[in-house]
Amino acid sequence: MEFEWLPFELRPYPNPTLRPEGEYLQRAWRDSVYPLAEKLGVDIRLPQVSSQPYTHLAHEGMLFAKEHAKASEYNHAVMTAFFQKSEDIGNPDVLSRIAGEVGLNEEEFCRALEDPRYRQAHQQLLREAHELGITAVPTFFIGRRRLQGLYPKEVLADIIKAELGN
Repeated sequence: MEFEWLPFELRPYPNPTLRPEGEYLQRAWRDSVYPLAEKLGVDIRLPQVSSQPYTHLAHEGMLFAKEHAKASEYNHAVMTAFFQKSEDIGNPDVLSRIAGEVGLNEEEFCRALEDPRYRQAHQQLLREAHELGITAVPTFFIGRRRLQGLYPKEVLADIIKAELGN
């Protein structure tokens, strides 16, 4: 079985990002995110960055991390920085520090964030996501099935078994 992180932006530039003090995020987190996180035992907080950052640099950095077999570690560290520490993951200095913390060379990482190859690869993956009809995070492709949103692990396990023919 293969699990692969791929970039997807809910609100890519130039679309406006959301403000954490805004009614929509406050209500969504109070009514949906926090109750589910408590049920699942997940430590997560609404990031208090003045406005939600654009995530294209974090995604481009993930493509660099993927080339160095560090995508999972990098993604976990980026999510922790944003959803537990309220760090601005749109800031290249923050991302470079995170890259160093997971064992990537910070100077090479900085150069990658300026390298048009990663920007182009990121844009191509976003086009592919659009072509596949992805509109939500998370989206899972399990065999021929596309699942958007959260599912209990038992449901995902049953779908995987069915796709494997077990």
